[in-house]
Amino acid sequence: MKRYVIVWLCLLTIVALEVAVTLSHPPAGWLLAGLLMLAFIEAALGLLYFMHLKYERRSFMWSVILAVVIAIVLMDHFWLDAFRLLHQRISAP
Repeated sequence: MKRYVIVWLCLLTIVALEVAVTLSHPPAGWLLAGLLMLAFIEAALGLLYFMHLKYERRSFMWSVILAVVIAIVLMDHFWLDAFRLLHQRISAP
């Protein structure tokens, strides 16, 4: 139980850092990079400890990572079509 409390406190610290970074009003690029880095660390801690992926085999972990990357690439491919359709003018007959 001690390990989970430590991970939970780390997650709370990361959330506090995210709030502090946001309230400091850095340039947009730095804000995005900082928040994405903190979110990646936060997600990794949640996945590893609270979803118990830390104790899984390495091959399973790499297959999950590969599936997520493929899904993101496919979504990125189709987002372009959705953006194009969103701004397409439709004329009435």
